[in-house]
This record gives sequence, structure tokens and C-alpha cells, in this order.
Amino acid sequence: MTLNIESFFDEATFTASHLVWDAVTREAAVIDTVLDLDARSGKVCATSADKILSAIRSHDLALAYVLETHAHADHLSAAQTIKAHTGAKIVIGAAIEGVSAFFTPLLNLPPTSVGELGFDRLVRDGDILPLGEHRVAVIATPGHTPACVTYRIGDALFVGDTLFMPDYGTARCDFPGGDATQLYRSIRRLLNFPLETRMFLCHDYKAPGRDEFRFETTVGAQREGNIHARDGISEADFVAMRQARDATLVTPALLYPSLQVNVRAGRLPPAEANGRRYLKIPLTIGAGVTA
Repeated sequence: MTLNIESFFDEATFTASHLVWDAVTREAAVIDTVLDLDARSGKVCATSADKILSAIRSHDLALAYVLETHAHADHLSAAQTIKAHTGAKIVIGAAIEGVSAFFTPLLNLPPTSVGELGFDRLVRDGDILPLGEHRVAVIATPGHTPACVTYRIGDALFVGDTLFMPDYGTARCDFPGGDATQLYRSIRRLLNFPLETRMFLCHDYKAPGRDEFRFETTVGAQREGNIHARDGISEADFVAMRQARDATLVTPALLYPSLQVNVRAGRLPPAEANGRRYLKIPLTIGAGVTA
């Protein structure tokens, strides 16, 4: 059974999206899409999504799923745009309910039930989605966020933010519900797959000394060389490293814009009375500031 994979990289957010299809039936899925946002002007456009849609048309594919590995905190999802053009189902891990429950009051958004979030399918560990002659196996990989999942299709793992390239390491765990111990155990679960298993990543930031972006590696390369999680690094050492490192990291620039869109399946906020849509940023008032 032949599985085709075409990847797309958005350098503005350092995000890789992956289009996967069965060569016989032409049924396809896309993982972790990007909706382009110019935060300075507030302009939203579909440049990145259009590249994927063009590939879908050129390969004569029937898109079955828009698969989200988690609710991203660094870019907006283009799930709704892709769905509007293809009719694909939007899929995410079932633990998105908890992520939404945290950010809804923080952003003062209208209360929303799980059924109203906009996702077509919430999946759990062990769930299977058919994809032509292949199948999409869901693997729960919490740690970066509680709702993170990995999708296994054929000999490929689509791991979201759980792992980066071996020379860059692993994802942060300081978001609400994140947990370094969980992340370590999720990573070890993935690294138990055969060494030749391919891994497709959601981000790359070019480690020092590397000049080109990369977002495909293997289980073997991760076990041998991941600077944070290679074989021989204990859980205790990993957790200590991750917690110390996370304490130095800055808040992602698009954290609040991304999450208020992404916990609702990529839907933009509704228009207000003046006909315009707004993304909210909650303010923390520092000492000495007159509000």
C-alpha cells in the first residue's frame, strides 16, 4: 500500500503542515494547517491554506480529514478554510474540552459546550480512522498540552509539537495542563516504534549551526541523537531539564490570538455590532500602572 506525503512549511510561524494520501483511492488527510495572521495589521489571509488546496486539486484528492495534533499556541489553524473547500472532517484529541474550559473564562468568551466547539470528531487513544486502504491510528501523547495526540499512518508518525528535530530537542511543558513527566513518557512511547519509522514534525526552528529547515526524521535518529530525550536520559533528568528550560522561555507572540481560534476548530470570533471581528489579549496590570 503506497502512502504519499507532501509537506508545506510556513516560515513566518516555523510550522510544517503535511498532506497525506492513499495512492490507490486518492483519499487524503492534512495535518496541522496554518491560517496566516499579520498581527501588526490584524489581516488574516489564506496564503498557506491555498497552497495545500492547490496540491489537493493537482493530485485529484478527496480530503477526508483535517487532523489537529493539538490546539496550537503559535499559529492559527486553517481548518475551517480547508473544510469549506473540501468538506473534510475536523479532528482533534478529546482532551480539548479541558483546554477550552481553561481559556474560555480567561478570554471572557461565551461558554461553549464540547459539541459546540466546531470539531467534527474528538478522538482518544486507540481510535482508528479509515483512510483509503490505510488507517489513521490515534496515539495520546500528552505533556506539551493535555490534548496532544500523534497520528500514525502507515510507517509515519505525525507527532505535532511532542518532538522537534534531534538537534533541537523537545516541546515546552509550561502551558496550562502541560506536564514534563507526561511528555517524557509520551516520547518514550513513540520511541518504542521501529527505528526506521518516519517522524513528521509540526515545527522547526533551525538549531544553531544548521542552515536549512527540517521537519522529517526517524525514531532511530531521535533515540540516538535527540539532545533532550535520546536513549540513556532518565525521566528525572529530563523533567529537571525541561522545567529549568521552560522557566526561561517567553510567551509565544500569538498565544492568545491562536488559542481563542484553535480551541474552536479554527473558527474566527463572530462579528461584533460594528461588523468587525476582534481577537482578545487579556492584560496583566503591572505595579505603578494607572488603569
